[in-house]
Amino acid sequence: MLGPCSASSRSEAGVDLIQEKAEDWWEVEALYDLCFAPGRSALSSYRLREGVPPVAELCLCLRDRTGAMVAAIRQWPVRVGGAPCLLLGPVAVHPTRQGEGMARDLIARSVAIARDLGWERELLVGDEPYYRRFGFRKVPGVIMPPPTNPDRVLGLELVEGAWQGVSGAVTRYTD
Repeated sequence: MLGPCSASSRSEAGVDLIQEKAEDWWEVEALYDLCFAPGRSALSSYRLREGVPPVAELCLCLRDRTGAMVAAIRQWPVRVGGAPCLLLGPVAVHPTRQGEGMARDLIARSVAIARDLGWERELLVGDEPYYRRFGFRKVPGVIMPPPTNPDRVLGLELVEGAWQGVSGAVTRYTD
């Protein structure tokens, strides 16, 4: 596992964990463009992020010894049936560094920080066999905007019982 994120820390893989800064935004976006299909911004999860800043403490990056961005994760606030929730993603690892456990480390660290910050629940759209290792499970009654496959809508309780009684449409976060 990577060290504390309050300062840069070097992992055994020779990468530094940093909190994303404003000047990293476009480099992270370029990594997402490289790792995902060109139409990624047309996905329903992107509609939920429009005009809403991500949770800064949960936007983490990994840089290699040369300073190149090799992995990144972001989390965004949303609402589920009116209840506050985090939307995890996107998470990406540069194709030349995949298979080294960087996504696993970023997800685990980001989830731990979210818990420490007092968030109660998280949501993502992804493959349950992969995300199950972090505790994500299908959440009944949670409805992502179309065209999201409902079988890929997964939730995680950061606080025991956090998903009990929480259901409904996933909407943009507004105060």
